[in-house]
Amino acid sequence: MNGWRQFFKIHLSSLCRHICNYTLILLLASISFSQTNNESLVPSIPQGLQYFHQQRSNGPLSIHWVKIDRSQAKFVFISSIAQKKVFGLEPLSQQIQFLNPKLGKPLVAVNGDFFIIRPGPYQGDPTGLQIVQGELVSSPRNTCLWIDPNGQPHIDNVRPAFQATWPDGTNVKFDINQACAEDKAVLYTPAMGPSTRTEKAIELILKQSDDSEWLPIKPGQTYNGTILSANQEPNSVIPSDKLVLSLGTALAKKIKNTESGTAISLSFQTRPDLKDVDIAIGGGPVLIKDAKIQKFTGFQPRHPRTAIGFNDRFFFLLAVDGRQMDLSIGMTLPELADFMHKLGCTEAMNLDGGGSTTFWLDGKVMNSPSDGHERYIANGLILVQKKRDN
Repeated sequence: MNGWRQFFKIHLSSLCRHICNYTLILLLASISFSQTNNESLVPSIPQGLQYFHQQRSNGPLSIHWVKIDRSQAKFVFISSIAQKKVFGLEPLSQQIQFLNPKLGKPLVAVNGDFFIIRPGPYQGDPTGLQIVQGELVSSPRNTCLWIDPNGQPHIDNVRPAFQATWPDGTNVKFDINQACAEDKAVLYTPAMGPSTRTEKAIELILKQSDDSEWLPIKPGQTYNGTILSANQEPNSVIPSDKLVLSLGTALAKKIKNTESGTAISLSFQTRPDLKDVDIAIGGGPVLIKDAKIQKFTGFQPRHPRTAIGFNDRFFFLLAVDGRQMDLSIGMTLPELADFMHKLGCTEAMNLDGGGSTTFWLDGKVMNSPSDGHERYIANGLILVQKKRDN
């Protein structure tokens, strides 16, 4: 009998130690990783949108994200552009403030594409694709997010096939609203701003030549124009109802016909076809494709990060703070991809990060930008709730 008592005493003591250790592990886990669904703290959040703030003392890390029900037709994405022109810079909260109220109520937003940040004539130019309310304002460069006319999102590489064609068969490829090299052509639209800001170019002022569609420029369309005049000096004024085709000085020598009255056809095809797409924004790299985390080579530093992802049921917008040792050290791209995958994303794309990382919700910036304040950025990705009569 004494032997059985001793057996139970030993094993009961061991069981107690295991229970205490397990409780301690759970406690430490709750300290090192806490997730809070904070939608109750943001009374303006409608049904179908959930906000989370996750904090890890291990790192540390601070992550803000929202989960958006794709079945809610009242939710739509739009892209914003700083100061309503290509070469502007403006904090995300100001871009939201100056949105047309007819678009709906802004709910949540993040910063958008990479952009030219250094001072110069094209500071603020997004480096990739941007379509704003159906208007093509920036040329695609590799990875882009767009939503097709059926409401289906896509993340993939997009290549431009923009081409100007003369009656004699001369073809010139061009980009849109960016710096013009000596051997290249760039088409400037009114979305660029008051002037082309070029330094060395011959510039053709184009007017509408028939009753077909003209401005604003939309992807997948072809426009017929006529040369109104040819400016031998750069930095031409961009009239609100006209286009300017800038030919770098080396390329201009190869163009025989720049006389007034000459017809020019402008094609805005892309691969894949983006005809009738209303919203698109550039970024990269791809984090997840077909539910598979992509591979990343080379040195992977930690930075503040911004990302968008989705699956069949939800969209996810996310911002990870970084460069703040007492708050959050940021993530590498593999870590960001892994986190988005664990959220359930089958497709995901990185957006601009670093000091640009901004997470706006219900009228305020929720994250802690690493510059200590909102950075002036080129564009944003915004979720709005449509008005009932839209």
